[in-house]
Amino acid sequence: MPVAPARDAVIAIDVGGTSIKSALVTTAHLDGPAAPLAVHRHPTGAEQGADAVVDTIMGIAGGHAAEAAAAGLSARAAGIVAPGVIDEDAGVAVWAANIGFRSVPLRDLAEKALGLPAALGHDVRAGALAEARLGAGRGVGRVWFVAIGTGIAGAYVRDGRTDPGAHGGSGEIGHVVVRADGPECPCGQRGCVEVYASASAVARRYHERLGAPARGERDPANGEVTAAGVVARLDRDPVAREVWAEAVDALADGLRVGVTLHDPDVIVIGGGLAEAGAALFEPLAATLRGRLTFQTMPALVPATLGDQAGCLGAALLAHALVAP
Repeated sequence: MPVAPARDAVIAIDVGGTSIKSALVTTAHLDGPAAPLAVHRHPTGAEQGADAVVDTIMGIAGGHAAEAAAAGLSARAAGIVAPGVIDEDAGVAVWAANIGFRSVPLRDLAEKALGLPAALGHDVRAGALAEARLGAGRGVGRVWFVAIGTGIAGAYVRDGRTDPGAHGGSGEIGHVVVRADGPECPCGQRGCVEVYASASAVARRYHERLGAPARGERDPANGEVTAAGVVARLDRDPVAREVWAEAVDALADGLRVGVTLHDPDVIVIGGGLAEAGAALFEPLAATLRGRLTFQTMPALVPATLGDQAGCLGAALLAHALVAP
């Protein structure tokens, strides 16, 4: 990657359903491996409506522009990443259920507010780009990044580039059907990977199978045992082991589809469920390997950038606009 002047910086904003992470990112952060960022967190305020979220994003961007000036840095561009369907070429957030975006021209709004060039990208594809260039996939030609949290999504990176697809919807591995007679998915299909193997699905299926409240690690929002709590019970709770085995099995089938299509060198798994560590990676690698026939088994590794991946990906998108 070409090196920009040391005092250059870009504004990076990662919009999530409940919180927005943002950072002022200098060239030093992008000359990998990634250095830690000073990440700021702000409530998204999605309950106030899409217009209010847009106002919040623009306010955050303006604050970082002022921060750059005060620090003697030159803010050169801005990068914004968001969930849902993103038209990266047009710079439009086409649809995001948990934020309420419907055809929001975020790129143009940011350029007008800041007087700087701006880029808009998809949060998972941006995280994939960051992991491929700066994180667990650094130095690898073909990286498939799979984020497993409340939902499941993925992105394929080849030689440092992602492909959003013809309509901005590529990488939705969570909505590959692996059990035709399985539970209904919010996408309208049945038996998707996401209804078995997302963190929310693991917790929900545990409670459904148990049929009663459980003690253990709980989500403070609703008092239920989280996916992490299910993992913590694996050594003593047969219901937890059953639900976890079903999740690993479904995820392996989904990954098998991706390996067949993409033939990656490495699969980088991020998101909250990746924090299960060996409890996830060991059975998942063994199960996936057993499902492959002619395909080559890729390395299966945890993401290394954590919740900074989205901001670093947004920064990479911004930097690409102004790099010499």
